[in-house]
Amino acid sequence: MEHDKNKTEESVHSRNFDLKTEAMDALVNNDAEKVPDYSQEELKKYRSRGTVRIPNWLKMIFIKAWFAGAVCFFILWGLGNYVAGLDMLVVSAITLGMVTDLLTNNVLRFLEATPGENDRWMMIPPKGIRSFVLNLFYCGIVLAGVFLFYNLLNYIIITITGAVDTIPIGVEPLLFGLLCMGFDMLFVGLKRLIKSIIRDAKTAARSGK
Repeated sequence: MEHDKNKTEESVHSRNFDLKTEAMDALVNNDAEKVPDYSQEELKKYRSRGTVRIPNWLKMIFIKAWFAGAVCFFILWGLGNYVAGLDMLVVSAITLGMVTDLLTNNVLRFLEATPGENDRWMMIPPKGIRSFVLNLFYCGIVLAGVFLFYNLLNYIIITITGAVDTIPIGVEPLLFGLLCMGFDMLFVGLKRLIKSIIRDAKTAARSGK
């Protein structure tokens, strides 16, 4: 049994060595036509892996929540004594939209194993001026949902406890970041659902012809 195990390990190492040396020889000889075309599944077998693998979806929601929490810390807390009400919503929406377009989405792209892999986690994946402006409006919708949730939650708590003239749940970075991420993922999920329905409808229409 030990001998068979050693032979299996030697076979795996041999395939790994052949995979690397075959491609390297072709590249050194500057012959692009001879470079072997391996599938992504085959190449993934030989990529270095850490001892702890974090699921991609967990990285996506953490990044979204972290950047939104940072906006709360620097804008809502930092400007809370100077800006309030609708003005705060506008300033926060502009800031979150800029952060989403310039930072959050670019970090998601940086973590991609293949180009476009993380587009499904973004409401507006393309890059450019048009997407930048759309992200400003989109983040305004996200923040409107977050503030409405805060108001509804506080109203329910006050109604139950009778603690009038108080704010049971205040705005702070952790919950704010989670709520922004939650509403964002809700809207992204709805977009994907609508696209799926339209795609299925088109497929059914073509099949019926």
